[in-house]
Amino acid sequence: MALSERAAGGFGLRLGSLAVDTPVILAPMAGVTNAAYRQLCREQAEAGAVPAGGQAGLFVCEMITSRGIVEGDRKSLGMLQFDPGEKVRSVQLYGVDPAIMGRATEILITEHEVDHVDLNFGCPVPKVTRKGGGGALPYKRRWLESILTSVVAAASPHGVPVTMKTRIGIDDDHQTYLDAGRIAEQAGCAAIALHGRTVQQAYAGEADWAAIAALKQSVSIPVLGNGDIWEAADALEMVRQTGADGVVIGRGCLGRPWLFRDLVDAFAGFASKTLPTLGEVASMIRRHAELLVGYSDEHHGLREMRKHMAWYLKGFPVGGEVRRALGLVAGFDELDDTLALLDPAAAFPVGELGLPRGRQGSPRAKVALPEHWLDDPLAVDLELADAEIGVSGG
Repeated sequence: MALSERAAGGFGLRLGSLAVDTPVILAPMAGVTNAAYRQLCREQAEAGAVPAGGQAGLFVCEMITSRGIVEGDRKSLGMLQFDPGEKVRSVQLYGVDPAIMGRATEILITEHEVDHVDLNFGCPVPKVTRKGGGGALPYKRRWLESILTSVVAAASPHGVPVTMKTRIGIDDDHQTYLDAGRIAEQAGCAAIALHGRTVQQAYAGEADWAAIAALKQSVSIPVLGNGDIWEAADALEMVRQTGADGVVIGRGCLGRPWLFRDLVDAFAGFASKTLPTLGEVASMIRRHAELLVGYSDEHHGLREMRKHMAWYLKGFPVGGEVRRALGLVAGFDELDDTLALLDPAAAFPVGELGLPRGRQGSPRAKVALPEHWLDDPLAVDLELADAEIGVSGG
């Protein structure tokens, strides 16, 4: 089902039996969308204009390897943390072996009460594509079909929707997204998300929203658009331009979890924009740190927090010494003392609005692929499945 009738200026998205009142998905990001960050984003979304008891978006756990789940890998299983308020447990799964992907799906659903499984066919990281995984795999149409069929067969008896995320293709000369959409629809996927870049582009350049529109025209299942959504207004514009049924938010929310409140309001018809002062951002940093520590301990939680500091402080008038200190915090006393050095009245740097966040880089000269990968798009070489990469990101 695509976008529902507008109700009070809002939208609705249905993924199988799962109803999402605000059609906004937090993209799984390696080392970012753990239980603490998902909870923080969800809290912000629920502060927006979501209907009472409604589902204010979908917040996906960082990517987990299927082999790690099946083999009971401690690190993989440790990533399956969910906060008590997380009504919908959503996990992104990575793998290249259809049988293992199906078994991992069964384990996620029956042993970890997962309500939604997303499949990663968009990761551009060389160590993944070099083994035929991530954004490289959709080039092998029959292989993609086998994986999707296996996962949907494992999830369907439990009423759990399966979605997939992909890219336009390996490069401009090897586009796969329209075939991927057709295969996803025929396999019984509940939706397909498209990042409007090729694997070769990685995160550089501009996202091609026209490709999202073309995919929407070619399939009947919901299409979710991803790429270059930095503000809530961008999400509405993407939906207007492409007809997409919802949006996937990745780098745009780095250091800005309140973006989800703006998105909920925007899809409900309210023109709000959160511009927190530096003091309010400091409070958000403290909350984020508390959540991270709550899911681990002070040592590991605050080490994890360090990577977020630059994103939170981007554009604010904060001296280099304070920035460095926040990037090295080891205890709450130290964190509080350093946050107290910030000017709480400093206004949000409006010059940062609408600008890219997180990694960008340059397009790759060449995508790392298995030898002879491009020779036959219909070939299935399961020997590569034995070399599945243990990577936790997409």
